[in-house]
Amino acid sequence: MRAVTSEYSQSKIHSHKFALWIGIATIIMMFGAFTSAYIVRRASGNWYEFKLPDIFFYNTLVILASSVTLHLAYRAFIKGMERPYKTLLMLTFLLGISFVVIQYQGWKALTAMGATFTANPSSSFVYVISGVHAAHVLGGISALIVAMVHAFYLPYKPTPRRKLRLELVLHYWHFVDVLWVYLVVFFLIQS
Repeated sequence: MRAVTSEYSQSKIHSHKFALWIGIATIIMMFGAFTSAYIVRRASGNWYEFKLPDIFFYNTLVILASSVTLHLAYRAFIKGMERPYKTLLMLTFLLGISFVVIQYQGWKALTAMGATFTANPSSSFVYVISGVHAAHVLGGISALIVAMVHAFYLPYKPTPRRKLRLELVLHYWHFVDVLWVYLVVFFLIQS
């Protein structure tokens, strides 16, 4: 009986990881609802067609680069490479901030081409969907700030607890990156 219990506890997912995956599943459902509503509303007419400004594609490159830098930071942390870990973590943070700034520039480009928030449901959807995504990126940036506080103000020590914290940030960040790629591809297909 004891061996079964031990085996069970070793294969159990950590409660924080489980909570993160539940949160991610919820976000997936929300964006699934947004994109479904976009498709349904588009089919009902009164839809302004416009090309997504190129700045959104540059933004995609920035967020993908941030995913790579955070993954490399995590690997450096695991391997005991303190300096690259801290440098890559800061670079990820700067790329995350850049993503939000470029996102704002994308909204300004939409407005300049006449696709304002209130001009048509088509542009309203783009603002809402990209804005809610940007809010989730800001949540990830907050998690990166906490990770940087741990990196720079606590003695460097790759403990299991700190590894778990960084892993949670990594999984969430990869998720918002993949979600953005999905949204850009979705908007491209729909335009």
